[in-house]
Amino acid sequence: MTRAPVYFGLVPKEHWSYPSWIDQEKAAREREKMGEQGIIYGDSESYRHMCRFQSGFFFEHPLTYELGLEYYWRVEPGVHLTCDVDFDPFVFMQLNNKAYGFTISVHEFEDTIKSLWPETIKFVLKHPEYIAPDNARHFVLQEERDFAETEYNLCHFWSNFEIGDLRFFRGKQYKEYFDHLDKAGGFFYERWGDAPVHSIAAALFLNRSQIYHFEDIGYYHAPWGHCPYNREKFHNNGKCSCNPEESFDRDGWSCTALWWETSYEGDPV
Repeated sequence: MTRAPVYFGLVPKEHWSYPSWIDQEKAAREREKMGEQGIIYGDSESYRHMCRFQSGFFFEHPLTYELGLEYYWRVEPGVHLTCDVDFDPFVFMQLNNKAYGFTISVHEFEDTIKSLWPETIKFVLKHPEYIAPDNARHFVLQEERDFAETEYNLCHFWSNFEIGDLRFFRGKQYKEYFDHLDKAGGFFYERWGDAPVHSIAAALFLNRSQIYHFEDIGYYHAPWGHCPYNREKFHNNGKCSCNPEESFDRDGWSCTALWWETSYEGDPV
């Protein structure tokens, strides 16, 4: 419960429906095929609309303009914050020039995004000027080489928790990138998620210093959680109720250790 004002908005129909260039029969065949392969959400039509909305339209919702919002915090049903949040994340983002924040990172299922990186390469080669000078390409590339000479390593920031600057998503680079992807049809012909789309865009179009791992926010979204590791700072004083030994950060399926390698904040241990 909250004593703050709460606003509810409807998603515009055009943001949750098929664009004119999508072959809906082909999309249905691909859903059926992915469902038979046992791919998570592979046969879900609504999941695809959700991913497209979260990739390209949430930041354009009328409420975000009516309320004059500059930052957002994505919160989904059933999640748990396992540490006291005793600071204002939005003020932190603003004072420290951060544009994107996360708690958990993970590898994507390759079968869901087979053409996402090839389409990204097409866009990057067309707009090399959009790449930030001190970008975080290390987080998304298999090798530190030219974009067209390497592959996507499948790492992404898990977007069910993200704190971000709406101005980044409304900016020229991101909007043109989304439009390119949208025209390619992968949200419906494959099962592109908003998490890899956000992550690739942040890693390429932002400087490393603008991306932040919220180590001090304990968070759980089934089946994984992030728990701050420093017991003296977060646990002995009762600030957190989670078990750091169960934190997903150092799991082999996580990408957070890769982020720590060359991020400015480094490994929190």
